[in-house]
Amino acid sequence: MAGTVLVTGGTGYIGGEVIDRLLARGYTVHTTVRDAAKSEPKLRGRWPDAGERLKVFSADLLSDDGWAEANAGCDAVAHVASPFPLDVPKNADDLIIPARDGTLRALEFAHKAGVKRFVQTSSAAAIAYGHPDKDHFDYTDWTDLTANPPPYIQSKTVAERAARDWVAQNAPDMVFCSINPVAVFGPVYDDDMSTSVELVKKVIDGSIPLIPDMGICVTDVRDAGEAHVRAIEAPAETVRGERFPTSEKFLWIREMADIIRTRVPEHAGKVPKRAMPDWLVRVLALFMSEMKQIKGELGNVRDVSGQHTEERLGFTFIPAEKTLEDTVRSLVEKEIVKV
Repeated sequence: MAGTVLVTGGTGYIGGEVIDRLLARGYTVHTTVRDAAKSEPKLRGRWPDAGERLKVFSADLLSDDGWAEANAGCDAVAHVASPFPLDVPKNADDLIIPARDGTLRALEFAHKAGVKRFVQTSSAAAIAYGHPDKDHFDYTDWTDLTANPPPYIQSKTVAERAARDWVAQNAPDMVFCSINPVAVFGPVYDDDMSTSVELVKKVIDGSIPLIPDMGICVTDVRDAGEAHVRAIEAPAETVRGERFPTSEKFLWIREMADIIRTRVPEHAGKVPKRAMPDWLVRVLALFMSEMKQIKGELGNVRDVSGQHTEERLGFTFIPAEKTLEDTVRSLVEKEIVKV
């Protein structure tokens, strides 16, 4: 029987997909946003028929206010909320502290409310960094923080490790697991989209005139959402303590561009064909924070396997080619990109 689930970060790309699937399955959903008065009209507009099955609470990652009310009566929590900026912060703690302390706050209030199951949205960022001699990873791998990776990578790794330690020490009976998505693409609801989808937008709108020598693993937002719901519904012994990477395959940006040209040729007129020299990436990184992140990924393969997730949770990921096609069609349909 469907129960009540708290989804933190309900206006986010993954959070919205989790809510969508839970409501479709008959659950009552509580969700936290920073400002309920501001965000509730948008959420009601997306799910106009939800009625009392959707309740919106104001709660911030760095404050205790609102968390007890949001957790009241919930059977499970999907903790999706976490900072993910486009720009690299000057101080890593600007990301690490909200990610870690927000996760621990969500866990503490869930435990106090008697919540039995907690699904943390972590990231492949907590899996695949700090190992320069390795290019294939799975759910057993952990990012090496002694390699001093970028702040976002640190924040996700620290937050997941802190959550696991807290559960072991304070709530050993709680069924805890993590979902570890890679770059998340797929259909968008509006222009408030993920950093990953922003990359596709720039590829098709001409903002990226040349293709840097970098690649990423691709996952579909629908698969990320499905993984969360299955982690909530599966038997405790199936998910307790587990990590579930959602990753369909690794693709170079040039391969992504080729897929878009092949599958959505009518929207591919501005998709770049020529490579960006590495030296140009390094020069641009002096002035552009986004290029600074790309510079660190030049030529790297970080291929994270999602096989364990498919086998354990019992579903098959959407092919990356379809995910990219659906991303492009959605961006055009919503008039976020005019091509």
